[in-house]
Amino acid sequence: KGRHVAPRKKKSEPTPVSLETSLWDAANQLRNNMDAAEYKHVVLGLMFLKYVSDVFARRRRELEALTRDESSDYYMPTDTARAQVLEDRDEYTSEGVFWIPEGHRWPDLRAAAKQPDIGERIDAAMDAIEKDNPTLKGVLPKTYARRELTPATLGGLIDTFSRDDLAAAEHDDLDVLGRVFEYMVSKFASAEGKLGGEFYTPRPIVQLMVEMLEPFTGRVYDPACGSGGMFVRADRFVRAHSGTRNDLSVYGQEQNPTTWRLAKMNLALRGIDANLGPQWADTFSTDQHPDLRADFVLANPPFNISNWQRTTDDPRWAYGVPPAGNANFAWIQHMLHHLAPTGTMATVLANGSLSSQQSGEGDIRRALVEADLVECIVALPGQLFYTTQIPVCLWFLTRDKTGSGTRPMRNRAGEVLFIDARNLGVMIDRTLKELTTEDIARIADTYHSWRGEADTEAYEDVPGFCASVDLATIAEHQHVLTPGRYVGAADVEDDAEPLDEKIARLIVEIRRGFERRSKLQEQVLGALELLDGGVVP
Repeated sequence: KGRHVAPRKKKSEPTPVSLETSLWDAANQLRNNMDAAEYKHVVLGLMFLKYVSDVFARRRRELEALTRDESSDYYMPTDTARAQVLEDRDEYTSEGVFWIPEGHRWPDLRAAAKQPDIGERIDAAMDAIEKDNPTLKGVLPKTYARRELTPATLGGLIDTFSRDDLAAAEHDDLDVLGRVFEYMVSKFASAEGKLGGEFYTPRPIVQLMVEMLEPFTGRVYDPACGSGGMFVRADRFVRAHSGTRNDLSVYGQEQNPTTWRLAKMNLALRGIDANLGPQWADTFSTDQHPDLRADFVLANPPFNISNWQRTTDDPRWAYGVPPAGNANFAWIQHMLHHLAPTGTMATVLANGSLSSQQSGEGDIRRALVEADLVECIVALPGQLFYTTQIPVCLWFLTRDKTGSGTRPMRNRAGEVLFIDARNLGVMIDRTLKELTTEDIARIADTYHSWRGEADTEAYEDVPGFCASVDLATIAEHQHVLTPGRYVGAADVEDDAEPLDEKIARLIVEIRRGFERRSKLQEQVLGALELLDGGVVP
């Protein structure tokens, strides 16, 4: 059905993929030998500067038009008076627009793009913007004067991001530039390999989680937010369903300082007002939202991590102390701790979390099941990540299965939905698989039907794909949550051929195959004898 997936763009609209790809190719050609992990901040920082300058320029044009309109309260009869309005900082910040000081705007940098001191000029612009906009303090990169960043590289990037087709973003809530930014983040994640997983979750996985949770309104939390992709997708979901970004309150945390800055830029570029804490910090040792109780938790935390910061008397460990050698169940319990009484959480974890019995993990999983917190488990296909080949799954947990919340649902108490999606997805290159729009719709619709939401078809188990299982059956399996144990095998279509006739037909086909192989062997030997002068050892 796909009722939960936002419609695709009409064919008549510009295709952002070609724009994104061409911009990436142009920027990547200028990278020279710089490491991708460093270069991404160079590129994304400039893209952010271009964005805030475009927003500023759009507001400036609005003000200029108003000051010339005699029917407007902004009308000014002289050029001097108009100039005062155009340079009034409050006229911008009151509309949520970052103030860009004179001399540090994109046209100023573009005019100086070929100058030998362009790196110093960019650093000065970043510094000036931070000083005039407190919410960006400590966020923007200011390392453009480095020796390895030549004027040719920086000037080339400025020219690349000054393209006319990118300026079209000004007429579409600047969403084109936002999509380009997101695409660049994904490409850098791929280029960085394993390290890229620290700041990026592939778009189809994020989309699937959002489509299943449907965060229409409320508080959204990600305790390992990376570059903020979960928030961007949640915001896009709300707007695709006639909501506004004010319908969501966004909270996050990130321990990597460069990734924290990247998230701040990414969210500011989207106009998303997010509380990511005063600075970067480790989620376990320095919880920056201790009193938060979120309606939705969306996360792809670094799974299977060891040597994480742990205390055994932490109140978050309500279902058992997680082992020091693996933080998987620490992440789950941390998210549960921050979940509102009717909230729902979704997290990506390694498949080992579904069955591990080591170091007390099996006891914690049993406690979660017996407390009736586990709502749905989705086994995902392999090769979905740029950064790891470890098979992964999605955990969905909720504190309330009774259906008594604000959205009508059936009572699911004592039941868990298992979905085995390992056979879904398509290969988009030699090593990477991607869930299609249809795959996402199928999984999400199954989940919503099982929950008994309005305007959904009646749920039915599908052998090999999904099954609704009671807690007693899960207990019989020692509380192992691997979907393959419960969904069974897909039904094989009956071809109506009697068994004795099928056996006789197969015998004939096999004998013919043996005969063809024997003839082929004789032909090959004959050819070799001719080549070897008629003698074959």
